[in-house]
Formats: sequence, C-alpha cells, structure tokens
Amino acid sequence: MKIVRIQSSAQLKQAFSIREEVFMVEQKVSYEDEFDVYDQEARHFLVLKEEIPCGTARWRYTANGAKLERFAVLASFRRQGVASVLVQAVLEDIIEQSKGQDLLLYLHAQTDAVPLYEKFGFQISGDLFMECDITHYPMAKTIVAQNP
Repeated sequence: MKIVRIQSSAQLKQAFSIREEVFMVEQKVSYEDEFDVYDQEARHFLVLKEEIPCGTARWRYTANGAKLERFAVLASFRRQGVASVLVQAVLEDIIEQSKGQDLLLYLHAQTDAVPLYEKFGFQISGDLFMECDITHYPMAKTIVAQNP
C-alpha cells in the first residue's frame, strides 16, 4: 500500500471519486453536504493499493484544533488495513505540521468506525448525534508537545 499527500488536481479528482462512491452513492449524502469550501484548505491523502486509488481522507486546522474528516475506503478494499494505514498517515502529518505544539485532534466518527479511531487513542467526547442521516460520535485526543 502506498499513501500520498495529494499534490495534483488529478490526485484530488481520484480522492473526490472515492468520496462520491462511498458517501454519495453508498450512504446517500448530498453533493452539497459532501463537498465544501474546506476542500480548498484541507490537506488531502490518497491510498493506492497495487496502484489502484482505494482510500482517502483530509484534515484541516480549525479554531478548536485539527479536524480529521472525510475518511473513505472503497467497499472492495475494506477489511484490508487501508483505513488504519490512512489514519496513521494523517496523524503523522498532523504531528509533523504541529511543530511540537499541544494540539486537540477531533473528528465525527460514524458509529461503526469508533473502534478504528479508538485504536489510535481517540475517545468519545460527547453524545451520539445525526449528521447527514448517519449516526456519529464526536471523538477527540490531544497530542502533547515533546520536550527537547
């Protein structure tokens, strides 16, 4: 598996295609809810397995910290470790970009993805809620600056 931080419009188009398939086709999320202004400022990632684009995610800074978003893996590639590799790559990028500062990391996890994020130290941080007619839990963890 290869993970790349998206650098080109062609790679971004591949990521958007994965999101369309997972969120819009499978989960019936509207285009307006799936694609937003944050796509322009977020750092996007793409997973390739045997050169086939199969997973994507993005993260961005907010007033609250760093928000991890839009984790999507094509159905035929699920249960093969793609999501775990993707979460790890995003976390490593956030840590690198945080330049040693304490930082709150947070996300909205679909209920069936909660165990995945718990493996990476995220904890449920609030009540179950609906977003785009899908149940989610808010989850968070803090990265603490390492002393030199």
